[in-house]
Amino acid sequence: MASSYLLNLFGQSPIKPLQEHMSIVHSCVETLLPFFAAVSKGDWTGAKKYQNQIADLEREADEIKKNLRSHLHKSILMPVSRTDVLELLAAQDGIANKARDIAGLIVGRQMQFPQEINPYIEHLFQRSVDASLQVKKIIQELEDVFESGFRGSEVQAIQDMIKELDSIEESTDKIQIQIRDTLFSIEKNLPPIDVVFFYKVIEWTGGIADLAHRVGGRLIMLLAR
Repeated sequence: MASSYLLNLFGQSPIKPLQEHMSIVHSCVETLLPFFAAVSKGDWTGAKKYQNQIADLEREADEIKKNLRSHLHKSILMPVSRTDVLELLAAQDGIANKARDIAGLIVGRQMQFPQEINPYIEHLFQRSVDASLQVKKIIQELEDVFESGFRGSEVQAIQDMIKELDSIEESTDKIQIQIRDTLFSIEKNLPPIDVVFFYKVIEWTGGIADLAHRVGGRLIMLLAR
């Protein structure tokens, strides 16, 4: 297609590396589900194994990020802003970093969540994974948007997917409120230092969906240009 020719003429398309990066980022986040299952059972050997997998995936994503950054020279002409690409990349990378930090904190302190909030935490993990998956799906569609010249049904499809991402992010906010309310009602019976870190895990896990939402926001700005 003509747009593909232009991409080759003006510079390598950043979309393929972005897609590869987001695919690994999502694998990183997705591993939080079996990780949390192991934590819930007190299986710290299994939890450590999944934590190592998350850390390895985060490092792999980091290498792709560094490689893409090094190839986005200011002198290269691209059909999208270099700044937009770097902002997307940073938001995607933040998702993987957050997953790594969550797993590291939980394993480092061998955190056992109170039975009253455990199901809510599990739900929050699942919705955060859903947000990451939605970003992965959106990024996979970007190539079609480029080839359409940022017009037509391809753009509308991405806009619809971003609306769904917004909905997922809103649901994580509601789950966090439920967890905090429940935790507040029982925290006087828990060691104070544990309570501090429970709130930190809640914040960081919700942060995955927030970062996913940021990717959607950057894409809206990109499409508007």
